[in-house]
Amino acid sequence: MLINKKFCTGCGACFNICPQKAIQMKLHTDGFLYPEINLELCINCGLCKKVCPLENLKIRKSKKTAYAVIHKDEEIRSKSSSGGAFSALAEKVIDEGGVCFGAALVKNNFVRHISCENKEDLGKLRGSKYVQSEISDAYISAKTELETGRKVLFSGTPCQIAGLKQYLNKEYENLLTVDFICHGVPSNALWQSYVKYKEKLNDSKVTAAFFRDKSYGWKNFSMKIEFESGDSKIERVHEDLYLKSFLSNIFLRPSCYNCRFKADNYLSDITLADFWGINKINPAINDDKGLSLVVANTAKADEQLKNVFHVLKSYSINFESCVVGNPSYSKSVSKTLLNSPALKDSVRMDFLKLYKKYCGMTLWNKIKRKLASKLAQ
Repeated sequence: MLINKKFCTGCGACFNICPQKAIQMKLHTDGFLYPEINLELCINCGLCKKVCPLENLKIRKSKKTAYAVIHKDEEIRSKSSSGGAFSALAEKVIDEGGVCFGAALVKNNFVRHISCENKEDLGKLRGSKYVQSEISDAYISAKTELETGRKVLFSGTPCQIAGLKQYLNKEYENLLTVDFICHGVPSNALWQSYVKYKEKLNDSKVTAAFFRDKSYGWKNFSMKIEFESGDSKIERVHEDLYLKSFLSNIFLRPSCYNCRFKADNYLSDITLADFWGINKINPAINDDKGLSLVVANTAKADEQLKNVFHVLKSYSINFESCVVGNPSYSKSVSKTLLNSPALKDSVRMDFLKLYKKYCGMTLWNKIKRKLASKLAQ
C-alpha cells in the first residue's frame, strides 16, 4: 500500500504513472480497488508518491459563478440525471473533433471509464452511476489525446479529477475537466451483487440500468432495469433496494467519510449537480423534469459555457445560495461503524440478505444504525 487504506480514493493515478507496471489495482476484501506494489518490479523512482493527489493535496480558492441549466432538447433532458448540462458540454467537444471520457456500464454491467468520439455513444456516459468507476488506463489515454492537440473532456468524481491533474502534472489548454457534487461511492462488488439479485428475481440477464430514471419525475427518481427477456422494471427511490442502500451511507468507500476534495479542493473546471435547492431560490423554473446546477471554477469554464448557452436555458444564480441545497458540496457524509463489516459482507453475502442485515427496518436494525452513527462521531 502507498497510503493508509482508509484514505486511499482508488483514483488510479499511481497505476497509470508507474513506468515498470509494478503497481496494480487489486480487489480488496471490502470490494474496492486499491494499489498494490510488486516490489520485484519496483525501481524506487518515487513517481507514485509524486502523483498521489492525497500526498500532494492542492487547495484552489477561486471566484465561482453558478447557473441553473436546462437543455432545450427535451429528449436529451429526459435521458439525463438532471438538466442535461453534461450533454451540452460533451457534444460541443465532439463537434470540435474532440473526445470525451467518463463512467459507463460496460460488459457484464461493470462500471468503467471509457472514451467516446461520437454523439451516438454519449448516451453511455450520460446519467449518474452510483458505483465507483474503474479508471483503468484512462489517464494514459487522455494524455495521449491531449499531446496530439485534440480537445478532451474528462468527467469523473472530484478525487478522480484530482488524480488526473496530478498525473498530467501540467495544464493543458485543450483539456476541460468536469466533476460533480459527490455523495460518496459504493463498489462494483456491491453493484454486481445487486445485479445478480435482480437477475435471479426476474429469471433473465440484466442488459441495461438507469440509476436516475424520471418516469415518476426528477425529484422522485427511480431505478430502471432492462432485461434480456425484453421486460423492464422501474422502482422509485424509496422502493429500490440498491438506491436505499446507497442513501443509507453504510456501503461507501472508507475515504468518502473524510473526503479531501470538497469546498476549496475542487480541481475541475466545472462542477455539476442536481439543483435540489432551486425551490427556495426560483421555484418557477422547476417543472420536475430535471434541473442542473453548474458551477464554473475557472475562466476556461466560463468561456466554454458561453459556447453552449445557445442550446441551454440558463439562469445566473448566486453561488453561496445555490450550494445550500447540496450539503455534499462541502461536507462528507457522516461515518458509521457499520461500514467496515458491511463492506466485508458485501463481497460474500447475497444482496437481499445483506440489505436486510444492514438496512432492514426492524426495530433492532434501527437501533443498531443509530448507535453505530453516534459511536462513530
